Amino acid sequence: MAGVRRRDRHGRGLRGPLAPAQAPFSRTRAERFDDLVRDEVRRLGRRWGRELARVEFAVEEVPPVEPWFDGPVPLAQTRPGTEGPPVRIVIFRRPVEARAAGERETGRLVRDLLVEEIADLLGLSPESVDPSYDSPDE
Repeated sequence: MAGVRRRDRHGRGLRGPLAPAQAPFSRTRAERFDDLVRDEVRRLGRRWGRELARVEFAVEEVPPVEPWFDGPVPLAQTRPGTEGPPVRIVIFRRPVEARAAGERETGRLVRDLLVEEIADLLGLSPESVDPSYDSPDE
């Protein structure tokens, strides 16, 4: 019986995707988190574009920590650039999602982390980088 297509054992036929690729809920958590960081970087870049021109932003799953590390897990990190690569601000997705209670709180935490890292990089207070820093409303 080579070449015969069979239905699944319940007779429903071949399964396809549950939702079209354009639907918001068809995106993975990692893709939604990347979008969240990208939107926040774009928002901050409108005000600080010139100062952030040589800064690269990235999302990584987890921070690189040693197995014997005994301290709070970093949520973000600024990696200094050497002669070639630019300064890199990294947001760690899994620790941020573990710390936040929902999508709204994740967004606020990402905003505050980026503002803190940028403020530290520019030598400014977080409130001067973004007046909405540390406020409960977005």
